[in-house]
Parts: sequence; structure tokens; C-alpha cells
Amino acid sequence: MIKTFALTAAVAVLVPLTASMAAAGPVEKACNQSDRKAANRSVCACIGQVADMTLRGGDQRRAASFFKDPDKAQIVKMSKRDADDAFWDRYKAFGEQAEAYCGG
Repeated sequence: MIKTFALTAAVAVLVPLTASMAAAGPVEKACNQSDRKAANRSVCACIGQVADMTLRGGDQRRAASFFKDPDKAQIVKMSKRDADDAFWDRYKAFGEQAEAYCGG
């Protein structure tokens, strides 16, 4: 009986933890893995939530790649392609919303 209770309690604690870790999107994961001073779990979770609200999946993956290689962002920003311009508009709006919502 005690073993069953202990196992049930352990599962009750671990399931929400693993579920929230698995639910992290590409932007939140990239933020958490970055070496930026301001990056911490709380800020990254907030930025991830804003990304979930404002960016489609492909846009999130592309934005997440900027954490590892910030030069990619500059290349997209300077691009003359219509698709890159459209993405940059969405990315810029995401950044403004993340700053307003998560900036403190």
C-alpha cells in the first residue's frame, strides 16, 4: 500500500514536469540552450509563449535558428526576397510583442 502510494505520488510529480518540457516549442528550446546572459527558464518560457501566439511552426523553427547563428537574422533582414520580407515582418512583430510581454 505504501509503495503504491509512493509510486503514485512520484508519477503525479514527474508527469507534469516532463509534459511541460516536451511542450516547449523551438523558440523556447533555443532560448534555453543559448548562452545569452538574459536567458533563463522563466524568460525563455515567456518568449516561447509569445512565439506560440504569433509565429507558425516554420517561422518558429527559423526564428529559433537565429539563437545559434545571429548572422542568419541579418541575412534574412537584408534579403530582397518577398518571402524573406514577409517573414521578417512577422519576426519583427514577434520580437516587439515578446519585448512588451516578457521584458519586465
